Amino acid sequence: MNETLILWCIITFFAGGIIFAAAAFFVGVKYRKRVAEAEIGSAEEEAKRIIADGEKESERKKREALIEAKDEIHRLQVEADRDLKERRGDLNRQERRLQQKEETLDRKIDNIERKDEQAQRRLKQAEEKLNEAEIIKKSQLDQLERISELTTEQAKQQLLDALENELTHEKALKIQSYEQQLKDEADRRARKVISLAIARCAAETVSETTVSVVSLPNDEMKGRIIGREGRNIRTIETLTGVDLIIDDTPEAITLSSHDPIRREIARQALERLITDGRIHPARIEEMVEKSRREVEQKIRSEGERAVLETNVHGIHPELVKLLGRLRFRTSYGQNVLNHSIEVAYFAGMMASELGVDPAQARRAGLLHDIGKALNHEIEGSHVEIGVDVCRKYKEPNEVIHAIQAHHNDVEPKTVVACLVQAADAISAARPAARRENLENYIKRLEKLEEIANSFDGVEKSFAIQAGREIRIMVKPEVIKDEKMVLVARDIVNRIENELEYPGQIKVNLVRESRAIEYAK
Repeated sequence: MNETLILWCIITFFAGGIIFAAAAFFVGVKYRKRVAEAEIGSAEEEAKRIIADGEKESERKKREALIEAKDEIHRLQVEADRDLKERRGDLNRQERRLQQKEETLDRKIDNIERKDEQAQRRLKQAEEKLNEAEIIKKSQLDQLERISELTTEQAKQQLLDALENELTHEKALKIQSYEQQLKDEADRRARKVISLAIARCAAETVSETTVSVVSLPNDEMKGRIIGREGRNIRTIETLTGVDLIIDDTPEAITLSSHDPIRREIARQALERLITDGRIHPARIEEMVEKSRREVEQKIRSEGERAVLETNVHGIHPELVKLLGRLRFRTSYGQNVLNHSIEVAYFAGMMASELGVDPAQARRAGLLHDIGKALNHEIEGSHVEIGVDVCRKYKEPNEVIHAIQAHHNDVEPKTVVACLVQAADAISAARPAARRENLENYIKRLEKLEEIANSFDGVEKSFAIQAGREIRIMVKPEVIKDEKMVLVARDIVNRIENELEYPGQIKVNLVRESRAIEYAK
């Protein structure tokens, strides 16, 4: 009974709680609704107030903006009126200037028209006067032709001839003046360069010959050298290719040969045989072979010496050997190797003075006569042979050209070629350097005088100073002063083209006019 009551009480409690909670919920909702409605009403009123305030503020700003716009419009209108007024003033001024310019231009046009009319009148008067002058000129020319008995063309020709003669005279004077200036300057510089080169190079002056003399201890040695029935001398001559001349010269035997290498081998072999005392064919053959090896060794050493002395590097060994062979070659009695070394020295020193590469000049000078080492074995001149040999061993083109041009076989086109030419002439023409055949010397002098006498107006000519100068006497009535320069140049050209000579030749023309009268 109690449990039922307790259960009922619990149920009643829960049901009352639920009813209370439901009632509280409905009361709370209703309360919140009233609160929300009250808030909404206040928000609407606030919104209406804000809108009203915004409309009032908008009206106020609108009135202010309208006032500002009216002020701006007024200001812009004032500025526009001012600008318009200024522009109108500028336009008025420009119009006044244009009007003034138009008036000035109208006045100028009027002046020009008046001047044009005056010019037309003057031109017409000038044409009339010109026609009158032409008529007068024609009449004067007719009178001159009748008086002078010459036509106009003939008179013009006479004037042209006179002018040509005058110009020829002036041209000759100018040429003479310029030539003298160029010659003075060229001579001054050339003398300076050449004198420096010569002063710095001291060379031997002893000429070599084509024979060698071997001294004997006594005349009995001549018989031993001849041998039984001449077998020893025949053996020596056969092995060496040299002629032994045994004459009445006491205690001496002469070796004769145009090949200096063979002559040197024979000389050394003969001296060894004389020193040894044993002279028979087998010993002769042994000594000749030994001498030949020594000469070949000397050839190599002489070529190396020449290369070292001239400070030329990179030469092919075969060219060095050919240079050594030049030690036993002579040209007019001058040793060709020594001559080549001198040419290398001279060319190198002159190149240094002129600012040209001295190494290349020395190389070309040293090799310029290399063909003389082979000219008896190969056909052709020593220039052609030298060019072929140097081209074979890859020498520079500048060196090959200098070799080609050192005797004017081709026209020299480089400074090095000209320097080698000059150095070759210096080395060959210096005192006691070479011998010259008397017959060739006389022929050269005769040819020199013959060339001079072949010109019209030459009265006499004299080759003087060993052919270094030719003095020419001209006929004064044939060759005038202004033509002497031209005649001298023609003679020089003939001499350069037809003669070969060392150094240079001075052509000296002499013209003498004499007036002779007798007082009675």
